[in-house]
Amino acid sequence: MEASFEITLQMVLTVIAGISAQVLAAYLRVPSILFLLPFGILLGPDGIDLLHPHVLGTGLEVIVSLATAIILFEGGLNLNLREIGRVSVSLQLLVTLGTMITLLGGSMAAHWLGEFPWPIAFLYASIVVVTGPTVIGPLLKHVNVDRQVATLLEGEGILIDPVGAILAFVVLDTILNGDTDPANAIIGLLLRLGIGVAIGGGGGYLMSLIFKRANFLSFELKNLVVLAILWGLFVIAQMIRSESGVMTTVVAGAVFANSSVPDERLLRHFKGQLTILSLSVLFILLAADLSIDSIFALGWGSLCTVLVLMFVVRPINILFCTWNSNLNWRQKAFLSWVAPRGIVCASIASLFGILLTQRGINGGDSIKALVFLTIIMTVVCQGLTAGFLAQWLRITATDTTGLVIVGCNPLSLLVAQFFQDRGEPVVMIDTDKQASEQAEAQNIRVIASSALDTGVLEEAGLLSMGTFLAMTNNGEVNFVLAQRAAEEFEPPRVLAIFPRSPQTNSSSEKNKVSQAFSSNLAIKTWNQYLNDGQVKLGTTTFTSAELTQQHEGIQRLIETGELVPLLLERKGHLQVITANYGWEDGDRIIYLLHDPRPELLKRLSGGNQSTRLPLEKLPQVEEVPMAKLAQLSMN
Repeated sequence: MEASFEITLQMVLTVIAGISAQVLAAYLRVPSILFLLPFGILLGPDGIDLLHPHVLGTGLEVIVSLATAIILFEGGLNLNLREIGRVSVSLQLLVTLGTMITLLGGSMAAHWLGEFPWPIAFLYASIVVVTGPTVIGPLLKHVNVDRQVATLLEGEGILIDPVGAILAFVVLDTILNGDTDPANAIIGLLLRLGIGVAIGGGGGYLMSLIFKRANFLSFELKNLVVLAILWGLFVIAQMIRSESGVMTTVVAGAVFANSSVPDERLLRHFKGQLTILSLSVLFILLAADLSIDSIFALGWGSLCTVLVLMFVVRPINILFCTWNSNLNWRQKAFLSWVAPRGIVCASIASLFGILLTQRGINGGDSIKALVFLTIIMTVVCQGLTAGFLAQWLRITATDTTGLVIVGCNPLSLLVAQFFQDRGEPVVMIDTDKQASEQAEAQNIRVIASSALDTGVLEEAGLLSMGTFLAMTNNGEVNFVLAQRAAEEFEPPRVLAIFPRSPQTNSSSEKNKVSQAFSSNLAIKTWNQYLNDGQVKLGTTTFTSAELTQQHEGIQRLIETGELVPLLLERKGHLQVITANYGWEDGDRIIYLLHDPRPELLKRLSGGNQSTRLPLEKLPQVEEVPMAKLAQLSMN
């Protein structure tokens, strides 16, 4: 068989296997690496012996380098500097102090438990300091953990990849050249990082200029120009200083993504496809080149090394790096568990195995086997259990509690009181000082400022809150505020009181803004009702026997403007009702019912504005036959 056809066959088999693994993982909603590694091993010499990566020769290293550049660039594109800034202290510590903790802890475990020589132990630890966005990204899509934890994990995975890769090459240089001076190692690390930041920053700015000003180019051609520039930047950085290219690609992606480039989504879509292809090819090739016998030959000591890395080193890392953060113990526990290793870790280990063998240094195959064992154990154990752990710890996006309300008025104060009584954090925002004082009188935290300022929303803690609710008297302002909150902070639930129109409906779907309470709610009218004492606060629980009748009866009252549903309690969780919410058996709703008795009668009966409304089952809703509800609502 001709050599060229053999190489062609190898690449075709690799692509088919890789895409098949991606399709299967998407169908089962699990990280793709769970199938990429087994597929690669199955096709390799230890399986059915169809795939032989060594046929590619030095071409394998070329494929690894160029594909890694694409993967890291795509990671940089997803690096939101504004979100990163909100958790910057913890993230900086994870990338700096956390790297050193993993390096020291991993090397001691590899030396004392795995019985590796100190140089090889340090090399192993330097490789596994990285986590990797290629594994964490798909994992977080399935788990849907709260935004603050997701931002930390994504930021750590993206930023620590180049830092860890450069650190690993510095350690390798030290081993190969016999230079044990730590000052030279530190200088080499900082020099590579500095070159990467400089070239990547300039290159990312150049890419953004092309997208903004080169209007004569089609979108398809612009995407290819960016790819050409990316690889050019990578090669230039590598020529100046080896392994500085990895930092270059991440910085270029981050600068480009945060330059307000029009139609950036088109580039993201293109680069996302290339990343999937690159990941598929790399994992299949590297897994096929792995010897299963070398993994079993490691012994129990190496298995204990990985366990110590997972259950001792990582928790210590998180403990020190998030010590002064506002993360609770549940969030820290999840961060301590989730640290899967990805493609950068695998590619560096494969390359180091080749380089050590070429230099006649023992341990090349062993370190590669130990790194792949780490990848397999972290991905399988953490990937399959992360969803269950997030639900058990109650840190999924749907479990996130807390409420930020824009607009201090009688109706919003009533809603805030219910959440505060549940022990959930509540923050209100309003520019009216007098309205703010009314909320403070009820021990509710208020920020007297404009919610259009994202800094105010950040001060309110929206990043860690479960619900954002805009309910000023201006519906258009409410909708704009909700859009900004959804785009900038992505809380799990974004609601607003706004008038129904085709334009707002389509926009709300796109930006995940829901209409609060009911359609076309007259908030000024209900605030006046509350001020005049012309309301009753009621509650009802839906039962399976009368669910349809209850729903229809209450819906009639809503449509006639006599009742406004406020809150829904389902399985112990309290949430603001949306206009299109479907009620189920066992749901308990809290509502306001208009009581049109004269204000004078209210005052004579002892009611006043400051008296808190009692929550009760109202006979107007609970006991009147459903056939008479329509008649009642007309009176």
